[in-house]
Amino acid sequence: MMSGEASAFLGVSAVIVAFTFLGLSLLLSPSFSWWINALSDLGHSVRSEVAPIFNFGLLLTGFLISLYSVKALIRHARYTGVSLTLSGFLLQLVATFDEVYGYLHYLVSVLFFLSLGLSSILYAVERRSVTAAAAFIIGLLSWIFYWTGILDVGVAVPEALSSIAVALWIIRSTLESFSKS
Repeated sequence: MMSGEASAFLGVSAVIVAFTFLGLSLLLSPSFSWWINALSDLGHSVRSEVAPIFNFGLLLTGFLISLYSVKALIRHARYTGVSLTLSGFLLQLVATFDEVYGYLHYLVSVLFFLSLGLSSILYAVERRSVTAAAAFIIGLLSWIFYWTGILDVGVAVPEALSSIAVALWIIRSTLESFSKS
């Protein structure tokens, strides 16, 4: 059985793993452009040399987020714990069904980002978290600005902005879980 401290640490571990593997993938992909690409282009199993690194990072992050959600987060934010578990599973599906799968990849990616928004709203309500509310607003605005053309960039930009914003409240929730264990 995992201790409360170890369970809480899973949230921070997930964020560290996510951004370490993303950073490594970006470093090894000089052709990647924030003005053109989606982050998922890094995981295209036919066209990307870093696909194994990127997709493994997504799989491991999704696993760690799900573990954190069911082992620690659910204790102090029940609905968020369930929702973020789903987000972790959907992130694993994004890696499993990479861009080679076309519409299926698009579908699981959209569902993943929608689930992050839902998890942010739930955590904002359950824990009265300004950080989670801000994450939702940042994520929503980044997507609105992208889709309306206000942000003339690749889809990687709203993907990254919304992911970073969510990562901030996950880290904060981890610290809260740690202090309660």
